[in-house]
Amino acid sequence: MLAGDYVRRAIPEFIGTFALIFVGAGSALYGDVVGIAFANGLVIAVMVSGFAMISGGFFNPAVTLGFLVTRRISGPLAVVYWLAQFGGAAVAALLLNWVLPASARNEIKLGVPALHTGITDGKGMVIEAVLTFFLVWVVFATAVDPRGTFKQIAGLAIGLTITMDALMAAGLTGAAMNPARAFGPQLVGHVWSHWWIWYVGPFAGAAIAALLYEALYLGPERVEPAGPEPDVDEPAVGTAALQ
Repeated sequence: MLAGDYVRRAIPEFIGTFALIFVGAGSALYGDVVGIAFANGLVIAVMVSGFAMISGGFFNPAVTLGFLVTRRISGPLAVVYWLAQFGGAAVAALLLNWVLPASARNEIKLGVPALHTGITDGKGMVIEAVLTFFLVWVVFATAVDPRGTFKQIAGLAIGLTITMDALMAAGLTGAAMNPARAFGPQLVGHVWSHWWIWYVGPFAGAAIAALLYEALYLGPERVEPAGPEPDVDEPAVGTAALQ
């Protein structure tokens, strides 16, 4: 793959992840649990619908890992995506830190996910893993499986899965489901308490969901969607063509 194509695909990943942190983390200031859940879900639904045809619309290092372990994305492209996703998260958190008043920044700590009192580290990690399992399972079912409904509802289904997960766990773990969602606010806000939960949990849940869906429903050989082969300049979305 040409370097220019890497950049062309990385830019939407940067923008989409930036939007998630700017809107999702920013909503923590004035939103209740329902508002925060829908803010995170809607921004992903919109970004996936808008950018999926270019980059696949991952916006999440855990989703990228799911595609990597199932060999639906190449190693070099996965690294480029991770740089774009973590970079977009950091830049969005920096901008939030600048635009929000100091009192607001201190109140929400830039939307850093946190454990509810009574939730241990282990329980928090398991919650994040389960939530991310649901998310990546839906990604594979709607955007990867050729029998799915990618062109019609994938963005909506993925966004609603995030909303569903956040309604359940926003008050327990922050319902990040995304290492970049944690990383940007943690880095800029200098808040690293229990930091590993929002990396180990999502990465584990994503890998398990991707490998299990691949083994159960996509078989030992990669299943390609029906239709003409994509051009080099027109990458397919959510398929093995992301190489």
